[in-house]
Amino acid sequence: MKKYLILSIIFSILIIKLFLISMNRDNYQELLDKKINNFVYSMSSPRGRILDRNGNVLVDNKGIKCIYYTKLKGLSKKDEIDIAYSLAKIIDIDINNNSLKEFYLLLNNNGDDLIKDNEWKLYEERKITKEELKKLKEERIKQIDLDKLTELDKKSATIYNLMQNGYSYDKKLIVKNISDQEYSQIVDKNIPGISEELTWERVYNYGDTLKDIFGSIGYIPKEELDNYLEKGYQRNDIVGLSYLEKEYEDYLKGEKDIYLVNSDNTYTLYKEGRKGNDLVLAIDINVQLELEKILQENILKAKELKNTDYFKEAYTIVGNPLTGEILALSGQRLLDDKTFQSINTNIVNTSYTVGSVVKMATVSTGYKYKVIEMDKNINDACIKLYNIPLKCSYKSLGKINDLTAISKSSNYYQFMIAINLTNNKYNYNMHLDVSEDDFNKLRNMYKDYGLGSLTGIDLPNETIGIIGKSIKSDLLLNLSIGQYDTYTPIELFQYVNTIASLGERRKPLLMHSIRDNNSIIKENNYDIINNIPLDEVYLKRLREAMHLSITSGTSRNYIKDIYNGAGKTGTSETYIDSDNDGKMDVKTISNAFVGFAPFDNPKYSIVVLTPNIYVERDYDYQKVHYTKYISNNIMQFLFENT
Repeated sequence: MKKYLILSIIFSILIIKLFLISMNRDNYQELLDKKINNFVYSMSSPRGRILDRNGNVLVDNKGIKCIYYTKLKGLSKKDEIDIAYSLAKIIDIDINNNSLKEFYLLLNNNGDDLIKDNEWKLYEERKITKEELKKLKEERIKQIDLDKLTELDKKSATIYNLMQNGYSYDKKLIVKNISDQEYSQIVDKNIPGISEELTWERVYNYGDTLKDIFGSIGYIPKEELDNYLEKGYQRNDIVGLSYLEKEYEDYLKGEKDIYLVNSDNTYTLYKEGRKGNDLVLAIDINVQLELEKILQENILKAKELKNTDYFKEAYTIVGNPLTGEILALSGQRLLDDKTFQSINTNIVNTSYTVGSVVKMATVSTGYKYKVIEMDKNINDACIKLYNIPLKCSYKSLGKINDLTAISKSSNYYQFMIAINLTNNKYNYNMHLDVSEDDFNKLRNMYKDYGLGSLTGIDLPNETIGIIGKSIKSDLLLNLSIGQYDTYTPIELFQYVNTIASLGERRKPLLMHSIRDNNSIIKENNYDIINNIPLDEVYLKRLREAMHLSITSGTSRNYIKDIYNGAGKTGTSETYIDSDNDGKMDVKTISNAFVGFAPFDNPKYSIVVLTPNIYVERDYDYQKVHYTKYISNNIMQFLFENT
């Protein structure tokens, strides 16, 4: 009985295996064909386009007319020389002087007259090699001999050299981007072995807008070649090298035409290629263009003030706080009086000190460890630790609680949270012993919001900010008010979105969907990375505090009252090396703002960051508030135009 059971199992396995083989017959046939035949591929196929959320084409393809040569069976060297001359009479090509000597030999009895009798004898006796013989020939060609070559000869030499590259059955690129007239003449000539084909290059329909975020394409980097070859790529394939082009390479790449190489080196189409899939972004190009305009206008206005010596750049991101989708993002750097450079990629790989915008995360830590109570009032004051100068709020704020500590931006309230996290009770001029664990209590909560951790944005090369190494009491207090660790603009975006969505932390997303014609291949699920470990009552409290900051606190006028917004400003002290001598010698002020609106049903979120916006001097100086104008103008545009 046992024997029959085993036979039955084996028979069932065979049936299943045969069924699977029959289901994948075409794939197996293709693998077999590739084993026993020679194939060549078309030089390229069009990559998928990149579109905005409304269907506007941001990145497209342009067909480039190219001429290729494939050696046909029976063609002699003389035939190939004739082909080179035929092409040289039609096309314009840059001359390669390195190919002249070899071509000169071909035109002159292969250079045999340059070899002496005794040298021929040495060659026949195998005392010198064919390569050594060729070297002797080339060494004996004088410049006066090469000067006899005409311009047509030199162009033909360059073309002939290109015709000899690679394997005999490979297509060799002779020239690309030729004119319609040249293309037509070559087609009419019907030159043996010469074929005409389109290759594809990227076209950016909105100029440099978001071009760095789109990324670049090019030949496979040497260090990544093995990985691509394992995936079935060819050595000469064009691939995405950076940012979106690289992130979505598997979808954007097209499939090349595959040709069977016949016995006479002619080609038969074996498998037709296809265009890559389209990448549809969450970006709204109209919002994007307005964002860039608003940033540039306000940078120029700010630069009219006398103490903005080191203010050169600003960043902003806007999106949907409940999904993480990015509607627009921009980094703009002023190069001279009117010229700007897009530095969008800094949004994911450059970090800054952001100041008080972190205070919602600090208060969250206080809630988590139960070192503060909702609605409990304390008097704003200064902190004095042993051997450390007084640390205060920007002014005396009177009675404060968890709401007003955020809306009025009390430093004292955050300092007290930090001290209480160490299980110490504050006393004037006290020694405060702190540990790495005390820092981690704050940092772990910050990370839950996205501060100090990778956000998971769909771009390669994201980095996190600088996490301070020193463990000192005053630095713990600085951390609690955003004056120690640094954060990237995209971290701030994830942070404010997490607050707006009542604790649901999601990845920031540029991709909306991927499409093949009208079919959706992939779309975002807006997955939650983590939830903030607090009851909803506390999270609503944070939103309420940010709303209060907009209506009557430090964020007043950053979002117009009509839009019922919520937000939090941040001001941080930074130092720069003004004369590149390696010393930080000028104190500057950087401003940040995070917000969303409406606060009770968020539709839009915003981040604005203006590093080094003004210089803080010992004598009179003017504070610069263009972060406010940037935020206000952007939010107004969003509500009135989208």
